Amino acid sequence: MASEVRVRIAPSPTGDPHVGTAYIALFNRCFARQQGGKFVLRIEDTDRARSTPESERAIFASLRWLGLDYDEGPDVGGPFGPYRQSERSELYRQHADILLERGAAYRCFCTPERLSALREQQRAAKLDPRYDRLCLSLPRGEAGRRAAAGEPHVVRLRIPDGETAYDDRLRGHITFQNFTIDDQVLLKSDGFPTYHLANVVDDHLMQITHVCRAEEWITSTPKHVLLYQAFGWQMPAFIHMPLLRNADRSKISKRKNPTSLDWYRAEGYLPEALLNFLALMGFSMPDEREVFTIEEMTEAFSWDRVKTSGPVFDLAKLEWLNGVYIRSLSGDALAARLATANARAAAADPAYLRAIVPLIQERIKKLSEFDPWTEFFFTEPLSYDPALLVPKKATQEEALAVLDAAAAALAEASDWTAPALEAIGKALCEGRNWKVGNAFMTLRVAVTSRTASPPLFECMAVLGRERSLARLRRAAGLLR
Repeated sequence: MASEVRVRIAPSPTGDPHVGTAYIALFNRCFARQQGGKFVLRIEDTDRARSTPESERAIFASLRWLGLDYDEGPDVGGPFGPYRQSERSELYRQHADILLERGAAYRCFCTPERLSALREQQRAAKLDPRYDRLCLSLPRGEAGRRAAAGEPHVVRLRIPDGETAYDDRLRGHITFQNFTIDDQVLLKSDGFPTYHLANVVDDHLMQITHVCRAEEWITSTPKHVLLYQAFGWQMPAFIHMPLLRNADRSKISKRKNPTSLDWYRAEGYLPEALLNFLALMGFSMPDEREVFTIEEMTEAFSWDRVKTSGPVFDLAKLEWLNGVYIRSLSGDALAARLATANARAAAADPAYLRAIVPLIQERIKKLSEFDPWTEFFFTEPLSYDPALLVPKKATQEEALAVLDAAAAALAEASDWTAPALEAIGKALCEGRNWKVGNAFMTLRVAVTSRTASPPLFECMAVLGRERSLARLRRAAGLLR
């Protein structure tokens, strides 16, 4: 076993990159970085029907977007490659042969039809579905001859009598009675391994010292323990993290919560906010603060601070946290983020975008909210119902008077800044005994096409004299 800490994540490239992958990767990476060890990415692509290169590339891109850099992996190399299981098939077959030779595994020639009928019988009898070990009684020589003749078969793990136990860093000593463990298929009839064989072989050969994964693997770990024992290998430390859960305590799923990391990126969540949120799902800082960086988490990291209760994946909490991070950015930094995440922001003149940013920074919780908050800055002519120009307790004539007087007064403004424009507006209201709220609402709709917007006169300052006056005059024309 390696003297340095070595941890890994091993996602399957069978769909969009999953938020659960990022969650487990975060804890592995923090532990490895704190201990001065290595963080490894391994791609478990032995499901040939569902694995795709596109999904694999999406995993790489998502981890990089989040800043979860890894030391070894398919795209960065390393001393224990290859890091795709599909490129390691011969290794698994060799190790399956070792298990067969030692009597820790056996060949099973049962057809899919027989196994399906067996499961139906067990369901009807209200028994747990499991293999009935029919092929365990086959003499080894006969099984070898049938396999050599090309008869389709799988290789199964032979579960011994007794019990199997292991220590979990978060959950203590865990014991399973072996009669509850099925004779797991290790090598499929197509020669590809199942998760269980490949996982153990790879973790050993890649010198993984700590296996940190989701708690759904707790019941599979006895099979892995038996494999380590059969091979005579030292076991890694096991750490089973609590599952991310929906509000009803069920395992997080895309039916109830977005699970694709691509969705969070497209929605405009900042990677550091998403990481902070995922950290809160299983970890607490010593001072209990909720906002912290991955570097601060790494420095304070301890398995003793990891919770085992199932954390509820609360999107409202993530939105709040994302808003905190957006407000903490400098104006230039937020403009740069928007320019990489939003087509309209990317196409905007940089100085114009930078002028808009302070008007929305306190209002948006996601980068995707840039468009609805700022559309009027980029649209000519504005489209809205002219009836919005008339406040509820005002008349059309009053609204028209506001528009005409404001256009005339503002056209004479020598200083086109928000404070100067606001002073002109307030002076108009005082001189004509207008209600400020009503008058400013009329102006707001004329300038922004909406009744709720960033501060009116700040918007006019950014839009400039000509565009602002043109909008006031057009609004007056619509009322006439």
